[in-house]
Amino acid sequence: MTNSEQLKISGVATNIITGFLGVGKSSAILHLLKHKANNERWAVLVNEFGEIGIDGSLLEGQHSRNEGVYIREVPGGCMCCAAGLPMQIALNQLLSKARPDRLLIEPTGLGHPKEVLEVLSGTYYNDALSLQKIICLVDARKLSDKRYTEHDTFRQQIAIADTLVANKQDLYKADELEQLRNYAKQYGRSQAQVTSSKYGALDPSLLEGPTAAKAQNHHHHHDSNKILAADLAMPESGFLKACNQGEGFVSTGWRISPEHVFNYNALFTFLSGLKVERMKAVFITEQGVFAYNLSSDALTELELDDCLESRIEIIAEQENEQWQKQLQDCLSQA
Repeated sequence: MTNSEQLKISGVATNIITGFLGVGKSSAILHLLKHKANNERWAVLVNEFGEIGIDGSLLEGQHSRNEGVYIREVPGGCMCCAAGLPMQIALNQLLSKARPDRLLIEPTGLGHPKEVLEVLSGTYYNDALSLQKIICLVDARKLSDKRYTEHDTFRQQIAIADTLVANKQDLYKADELEQLRNYAKQYGRSQAQVTSSKYGALDPSLLEGPTAAKAQNHHHHHDSNKILAADLAMPESGFLKACNQGEGFVSTGWRISPEHVFNYNALFTFLSGLKVERMKAVFITEQGVFAYNLSSDALTELELDDCLESRIEIIAEQENEQWQKQLQDCLSQA
């Protein structure tokens, strides 16, 4: 029996939404979910570079299955590694549970979008999925930074996209959008559309229509037998640390027992002072539960209804060994 027969699911409209670290992919997905038709069921498969897993909590904190939104997370690096097995397991479970009208897939900003496309294009999902437009969010200001323009993953994201969205346009200088258009002509597909947005506010119509991207063999290898921190038991200390590295970056994260309540003001001061590539977190504080998102532009905060435990993931060029002590210093003394 084939996978599609087991699932009894056919032709689910599927979009890959990709982009480098901190470009606003999660904000874009949240915006799209807000504009979902009330009678539709949407599923989101989100992948994170770090092992802790934050994005699933952020999305679930704002959308529920009662609203027709189903979330599944694959932490611990590129979800398509090991012949796509982690991705296939998560995707099969998500499809069978959600039976969605549309599926959004968000690979990690340091993932390998060509291999994600290869997994989705294989005979395994031939009948179950209908691959629609691939959206790549880009911060055009980064085109002056060789860490981006010479990064293989960044170029893959440009090359695979049907539509390039210059996000954070309100922060651009006069010629930066035109620089992106020129870069897209050099590294993107000839028919790729280039548009712009603010705050990840994508027009839902960008999702419509079949992708023109073709899957190609593009293999790499990682340790597929590693037990992820998201699956480990919490130690007595209440702080479980995990690190991951690759693609020129190091991810350092913690799961923190819900018994540890943080001082809101001390925590905000610590997070505001981080000089890193990317930070995402959910924290239980004495003033409530909050989600935090730090990019090169700003630290943003969002109040959530609840979370199971505090979690933080920091992506930087190198780890700072003082981070855990600084986090512990933020605990509430009440």
